Amino acid sequence: MECNRKHHLILLVTILFLMGGCGSGTTSDSYPSKPLTYFVPWAPGGMTDMTSRMMAAALQNEIGQPVNVVNRTGGGGVVGHLALAKAKADGYALGAVTVEITMLPHMGLTDLSYEDYHMLALQINNAAAVTVRKDAPWNDVPALLEYVKNHPGELQASGTARGGVWDLARIGMLSEANLEPQDMPWVPSQGSAPAMQELIAEGVDVVTASLSEVDAMRQSGLVKVLGVMSEERLSAFPDVPTLKEQGIDWSIGGWVAVGVPADTPPEVIANLESAISAAAQSKAYTDALEQAGSTIQFLTGESLQTFVQNQHITNGKLLTKAGIAK
Repeated sequence: MECNRKHHLILLVTILFLMGGCGSGTTSDSYPSKPLTYFVPWAPGGMTDMTSRMMAAALQNEIGQPVNVVNRTGGGGVVGHLALAKAKADGYALGAVTVEITMLPHMGLTDLSYEDYHMLALQINNAAAVTVRKDAPWNDVPALLEYVKNHPGELQASGTARGGVWDLARIGMLSEANLEPQDMPWVPSQGSAPAMQELIAEGVDVVTASLSEVDAMRQSGLVKVLGVMSEERLSAFPDVPTLKEQGIDWSIGGWVAVGVPADTPPEVIANLESAISAAAQSKAYTDALEQAGSTIQFLTGESLQTFVQNQHITNGKLLTKAGIAK
């Protein structure tokens, strides 16, 4: 029986956890002395969740303590991001900080911003893709958009919360095709995994989420990917054309970083940064991300802070253009 990519990922993550307790001594003797909690603001099964579990498993091997993943969903990512920001800043709480943190405050959904965290490392930056059911009548993005033009409001799209990065992917694609957001309305979800289930159940017609998040269903023959919103074809998916190749000049990606509460002590941050850097270089971790089809983009320090600040500005402009910003 053939295993799909998701089964391989689960096996790799399991192996990493089984190796726990063999820490390399990256951190000091006094820290950490107990298990850590790793908050994830999105549902199990999506790329943020899978990427976070891979990092938690690899980090556990470096520090010699359990790193327990806790999914806190709701509020378009607000609940999980808030849980991390308000956690005790003692080094025992860390978690996924996603691209949505550069969007949520612009929409007036929270007072949180990237400044409420100390960003430790950027893990991945995955381009959005356009996915439909296998039996859908469209075989490329122009055909899909032509249908939307002729049947405005009929098709519905999903992939994340309202105003999230995959929603912006939809808005930008429609805008480049001289269409309005309401021509293909958005159905909010708690992440890409629930959205894909809705797609299969015919609750929605299109999902804009990363290729890595939809590839298991693509391999199973349940869906087809019409295009990817990257500057060039992705090396892990050379058969999927970009939107630019199809005459639509639009690209956007969703990223996942590791962060801690902003006032975490500097000595603890230094320990965690060292351990995370070592974890990110482990073969099991990089193999797992590559197996998932993720685009690894590892940034730390000033480079990471500048990246996030620029994302905050850029995404604010996109949200304003879309009429979503408050």
